[in-house]
Amino acid sequence: MGGQGDWPMWNDRYAGEDYLFGTEPSALLRHEAARLPPGAEVLSVAEGEGRNAVWLAGQGHKVTAVEAAPNALAKARRLAEARGVTLDLREADIDRWDWAPEAFDAVLGIFIQFGDRAAQDRIFAGMRQTLRPGGLVLLQGYAPRQVGYGTGGPGDPEKMYTEPLLHDRFAGFEILLLRDYDTDLAEGRGHSGRSALVEMVARKPRPEG
Repeated sequence: MGGQGDWPMWNDRYAGEDYLFGTEPSALLRHEAARLPPGAEVLSVAEGEGRNAVWLAGQGHKVTAVEAAPNALAKARRLAEARGVTLDLREADIDRWDWAPEAFDAVLGIFIQFGDRAAQDRIFAGMRQTLRPGGLVLLQGYAPRQVGYGTGGPGDPEKMYTEPLLHDRFAGFEILLLRDYDTDLAEGRGHSGRSALVEMVARKPRPEG
């Protein structure tokens, strides 16, 4: 979850030897990855220390992971080497990423609520553009009530997701999963305790005819 515009702060947070959010994939990814075609080309946005990208590569997918914080990328490389997989790691601010049209079978955004709504909307627009027809977007983030829990995420409820927000931003996509719920997370010291989550899996429409 490289902080993009505030990536120096995130680089400091990633400076320790431990993995801030652990080394195992998010539950959403583990549960929903079966929807991906074999050998899918996947873009992971603001990947952080590699936990999701490495797991996907271990499932046989070709993963491009974008991250702004050098310390996080170094850990992602170490984790990939330890797991015996290959990643295409790119050091880049996602707000300046070149969203190549129809380049990926899936785009992954796990806890990437670092920017204001305008920045989020630019990222969502990029995700829609870079997906191939029939491709999947997988998003996991916090609901506004997460601020009261204080167990992770930004302190600004305006940066959080709601089901109507995601439904609107991906209008025209086939919504395969969209839910808002509470659960207990144990993903390193960064995500620990009762958490309010919003998750979405949606498919880009294919041209008619």
